[in-house]
Amino acid sequence: MKQCENCERVIIQKGYDQVSSIRVFFGLFFIYLPAIFLPVVIVSGLLVYTHLLMLGARNLKTLSDFLPDRGSHRYSVLRKQVVHRGAPKVGFWTRLRLFWFINCTFYCPVSVGVLEWNAYLVKVVENWWCPFEHEKKAGYANAAIDGSYWHNPKDIATLVPEDRENPIWNEESSRGSESKRKLGT
Repeated sequence: MKQCENCERVIIQKGYDQVSSIRVFFGLFFIYLPAIFLPVVIVSGLLVYTHLLMLGARNLKTLSDFLPDRGSHRYSVLRKQVVHRGAPKVGFWTRLRLFWFINCTFYCPVSVGVLEWNAYLVKVVENWWCPFEHEKKAGYANAAIDGSYWHNPKDIATLVPEDRENPIWNEESSRGSESKRKLGT
């Protein structure tokens, strides 16, 4: 596989039109088979969540913060659920309303929510234990913390200024940045 040429949008529909129905059928297993691991990912998130609570963390987001409200689903009632009519004949279940209802109201939003929650928790852990800059660290801003493990009187001097004052893991720096913005400096 070659790397993306333009990563702003994934191109899939143009390629899908040329894929055989047998290939689509077998591809279904690769998307739904990981569902059996979803309980393991949930337990993993709960373990990391517990770890953070044991360290004294407060204001942590819970799994429910990452799941859409049931009422926000467009097709929240089985009888209104749309069905894909162009599905391969070998995948007969994809023409059933119940399949799409379970897929669209449970599997997809829960899978995305569980994985986003885990990513958030791991970012909190990373910001706490390892507040050292690298090229991807800006992406951890959605898991900002008040101060890191290293922001104690004994160790803070060992951090380089950029790590010591990064607003992702230093609430005081964040407040300073907000004050400067308000003052227009």
